[in-house]
Amino acid sequence: MKRTSGARLCSTAAIGALSLALLTGCSSDDGSKDSGKSGGSKGSSSSSSSSGSDAKARTSAELEKLLLAQGEIKGYKVAGGDDTLPKSKSAVKTDKAACDPLAWATGGLAPGDTDANVSNTVSTDKASSSPTSLDDVSEADIEGAFDIDMTFVGLSSYDGDGAEKAMKAVSDGVQACAGGYGLKAEGETSKVTKVAAEKGTGGGDESVAFSEDVDMDGEGTATFHAEVIREGNTVATFYTVNFAAFADGGEMGPVPAAVVTAQLGKLK
Repeated sequence: MKRTSGARLCSTAAIGALSLALLTGCSSDDGSKDSGKSGGSKGSSSSSSSSGSDAKARTSAELEKLLLAQGEIKGYKVAGGDDTLPKSKSAVKTDKAACDPLAWATGGLAPGDTDANVSNTVSTDKASSSPTSLDDVSEADIEGAFDIDMTFVGLSSYDGDGAEKAMKAVSDGVQACAGGYGLKAEGETSKVTKVAAEKGTGGGDESVAFSEDVDMDGEGTATFHAEVIREGNTVATFYTVNFAAFADGGEMGPVPAAVVTAQLGKLK
């Protein structure tokens, strides 16, 4: 995506539509998805307890109740992810099978083999600093309105050791896809040029954090960060985008620790 066209076009769109930038790009002239650059990346996969061979997956209905809800995390707004995230794995394809779990995780989809999967979005709440009248809106206000971190949160649950297998698939994918991979989503294509392990918030029984660099149609790269964390037989995925940074073709901030901690707290 060109910063001078597609990315700037994003800046005039509604926030809900902008969130599609994660997988389908900001305009119809191209598609740009997750990206992430890591300055000094570190692996952050840790394992402590097993999900258990006799574990039974939670249902999607049960997972819905475990997603963060509005009012449960101070300073953030919580919204459903149905309009901003891909509805199924079939809508997200890569050119390397080993990279599929990474693409799924960054799209709020289950990184492993299960049908129990739900998602939503958690974004920084800037309502308190918003102008109260159109006459008070400045150019800085408009630009600031897009300086919002939106985190796409996915929960998936697995029978037996399925959650552990999902974590291994993500960890293996970070290594196998270090040189990047091609992505096609909703008919749009993009190129992840680099994947790197890094240190995230962590927690749970296992955690994997990684960054991805995405090509911005030949005009540099944008950097995104993701975390995948297992708590028992449930896996939580987190992927953050800042629309102002995206429009500038820069680096997104890390996944907010407050969001990770609050979501994991509901899984314990």
